[in-house]
Amino acid sequence: MSELKTKIEDQVKSNKVVIYMKGTQDFPQCGFSAQAIQVLKAAKAQIFSVDVLSDDPLWGALEEYTQWPTVPQIFINGQFIGGCDIVTELYERGELQKLIEKTS
Repeated sequence: MSELKTKIEDQVKSNKVVIYMKGTQDFPQCGFSAQAIQVLKAAKAQIFSVDVLSDDPLWGALEEYTQWPTVPQIFINGQFIGGCDIVTELYERGELQKLIEKTS
């Protein structure tokens, strides 16, 4: 496994909720990243975020790791959940909160 994939795996396994996004939690650089952060915060998640714009090789490795071509990418309890739309749907159905509660 490449060094970058190992880095992703380490981040995902050592943090309960991880979002790979454009920008930061405080300054998202795209609407989807901003919405995903908003939804995760509404679900009371402790978020570890990674700005893929500041680390282009990591972005490439992330796409390979998940087989998912877009960001944001959200992981909960080491599992890849998906992007903004999926997390929003889970939140609206009350399922995201349950996933996050399992992390406590």
